[in-house]
Amino acid sequence: MNAPTHRRILVTSALPYANGQIHLGHLVEYIQTDIFVRFQKLRGHDAVYLCADDTHGTAIMIRARAEGRSEHDLIAAMREDHLADFAAFGVQFDHYGSTDSAANRRLCGEIWKSLRDKGLVVSRDVEQLFDPKAGVFLADRFVRGTCPRCRAADQYGDTCEKCGATYSPADLIDPVSTLSGATPEIRSAEHLFVQLEPMQDFLRQWTKESGALDPRIANYLTGHFLGEPLRDWDVSRPAPYFGFEIPDAPGHYWYVWFDAPIGYIAATDEWSAARGGSWKEWWHRGTDATAAEIHHFIGKDITYFHTLFWPAMLETAGLALPTKVRIHGFLTVNGEKMSKARGTFVLARTYLDHLDPAALRYYYAAKLSGDIDDIDLNLDDFAAKVNSDLVGKVVNLASRTARWLEGKQLSETYPNDGGLFARGAIDGVEIAAAYDDCDFARAMRLVMAAADRANAYVDAAQPWKLAKAGPEAAEQLRDVATVALNLFRQIVVYLAPVLPELAAETGALFGGPIQSWEESRQPLTGAPVAPFKPLARRVEAPQLEALMAASMPTAPPSTPSNPAPFGNASVTEPTDPAETLAAEPLAPQCTIDDFAKVDLRVARILTAEEVPEAKKLLKLTVSLGGEERRTVFAGIKGFHEPAALVGRLVVVVANLAPRQMKFGLSEGMIVAASGAGATGVYLLSPDSGALPGMRLH
Repeated sequence: MNAPTHRRILVTSALPYANGQIHLGHLVEYIQTDIFVRFQKLRGHDAVYLCADDTHGTAIMIRARAEGRSEHDLIAAMREDHLADFAAFGVQFDHYGSTDSAANRRLCGEIWKSLRDKGLVVSRDVEQLFDPKAGVFLADRFVRGTCPRCRAADQYGDTCEKCGATYSPADLIDPVSTLSGATPEIRSAEHLFVQLEPMQDFLRQWTKESGALDPRIANYLTGHFLGEPLRDWDVSRPAPYFGFEIPDAPGHYWYVWFDAPIGYIAATDEWSAARGGSWKEWWHRGTDATAAEIHHFIGKDITYFHTLFWPAMLETAGLALPTKVRIHGFLTVNGEKMSKARGTFVLARTYLDHLDPAALRYYYAAKLSGDIDDIDLNLDDFAAKVNSDLVGKVVNLASRTARWLEGKQLSETYPNDGGLFARGAIDGVEIAAAYDDCDFARAMRLVMAAADRANAYVDAAQPWKLAKAGPEAAEQLRDVATVALNLFRQIVVYLAPVLPELAAETGALFGGPIQSWEESRQPLTGAPVAPFKPLARRVEAPQLEALMAASMPTAPPSTPSNPAPFGNASVTEPTDPAETLAAEPLAPQCTIDDFAKVDLRVARILTAEEVPEAKKLLKLTVSLGGEERRTVFAGIKGFHEPAALVGRLVVVVANLAPRQMKFGLSEGMIVAASGAGATGVYLLSPDSGALPGMRLH
């Protein structure tokens, strides 16, 4: 195989916001990017991984106020936390900067001047929600209220998580500021905009022809944005705001999404300057072999900014456009959206208190295929896969053969292994291609297939029997162990981008570090073998249980505003109306045996649709866990929007005899409340943490 062409590759991840800690969802992207960069470096390419903290915006300003410290003190502290978490998970940056840097301020000014010179900046007044208590204009995400479409409560100011509707924050019903709890007011202020419509032809061509985007993303942009006039991009915020004041517009500050991507270039500038170079060596345009590749790794929630706004800014400034915008999906945990209430919103630091970060790196790699689909951290599957693949296949290969050569040397010439090492070397071409495409899942499958072949060789050779045979079998034992350890080392070379610590420990076992992908092509001979040390740990159920328990929210004990004197436990009871109970008196008394006949279960609504010919019925498909599904016709039409029900946990009577209706077979009953004076039918929801299939007792 010919040596790969040398490449210059600049790689970035989305900048983590300095207002929060790193969690397992964030780590999908940073581990994915780190694996890609480590692979490129192992192949001998000039790959650079640059990132920075995203430090500006209203949220930083408000939090700093609340904590009684300056914004700069806050972002400095968060930087230390972020870097500590990244380092613990083996995420290795070549440079980690900040959007609040002098370099970023200067570059923002240069790109802003390009936009001004092209006549793309305009101003106009904007009506926006204003928090009268906090004294700030509110970004969409700092307003919550009831969705104007499906009436779902506690939704963000720009989109509804229940029905997917998008809207203006001013359209919310009963909006509330998340900063202070105050009811926002509508106020007008001047904003500066970048006109994107003049860039329509360029963006349409770049989207379709550059090869930078997944075809599904390109089709999405074409169908949703580039088929109609592009809206102007609001790039300024009025004071008070923590950020860079716009030099030619005093009192106005660049919106965080203007200066954040420019932070990629600023990080390049700082890294290059420290090495005596220039950022322009990486961001200049050119068709020659010296032009660098630029790869952005991002989550699908910020696709719009990186595939429309960012290319437009770069094109206007005459800078290099992204070679690839690599977009990944979200992380779910046990099939659920990450949730603090369910204990599935796991911080990086909490994970580190209980489990080995290498296990998570491997599991993510085994899930990431380079496409935009979400990946699920199923904890049972996580434990099974790590224990089976890393411990049972890879590390076990070394642990059961290295002891025969401890303090000795590998065979002087490589023994006959039936072509196993040669086949592994051939597989390396396909594994490398998978890494380069970010299809890490495929790479891991190929590596584990090689591990299976190697273990089958050891099982057939039975070195433990050769060890008992005495001196006459010593050379044969040495040869078997030499083959097994070389196959192990070849596998570890392929795993080095994912498991750098395992690669380092394996290097120590054979007296030299793993430094090149090419080391997978030639077996080691005559090298000394150091004493074997454990290289991986099993994931145990108690560790997972402790992790989830530590991630559950802990509510502090409430303190009444006017506590009663010690010993006085009396409280003022609420007065509930009597009409509801009077209209429908209590049923006759039953025994516990009677009640036990009713099997009440937690269920999740998977689909909900109207029954056109029925006035009151909705047709629901519910999950009771696993593959157990039921169809239920519920008389809640007119009180609940079908779209808002999907995903909701409810209680069903699971052992009710099926009833054939005009519209189909109903296989249960949804538990709901209604009565005199009620204006609706109210579904009973289980407490947070309940799972489909749980029985009510």
